[in-house]
Amino acid sequence: MFREMMSGKLHRATVTEANLNYVGSITIDEDLMDAVGILENEKVQVVNNNNGARLETYVIKGKRGMKTVCLNGAAARLVQPGDKVIIISYKWVEESLVKEHLPKVAILDERNEIIEMMKTEPAATVR
Repeated sequence: MFREMMSGKLHRATVTEANLNYVGSITIDEDLMDAVGILENEKVQVVNNNNGARLETYVIKGKRGMKTVCLNGAAARLVQPGDKVIIISYKWVEESLVKEHLPKVAILDERNEIIEMMKTEPAATVR
């Protein structure tokens, strides 16, 4: 049996753009993707801390070093530039390996710079 587990997370990313006229997806700086193991075309969940919206979409690589987090297409209606979002990827883990599974969690500042990397999350995070 397998369980679907959080694999990677960009915590409190700042939305830099919202592009309604694009086909769809989320564009993320490739450096941020690499930090938490998110791949191009991978399905992710996006949670908007400002308005509570939750959506699923796929990832497009953004240019390295630009710190881009851009919601495209219909998802652009659920965010505004400046909103704080959580971007989560998941993977299937064999039941026997679940207890050893450690996700990669990047805590970001307001400029989408990684300020901390974690492999587990505290019960509550105050930032």
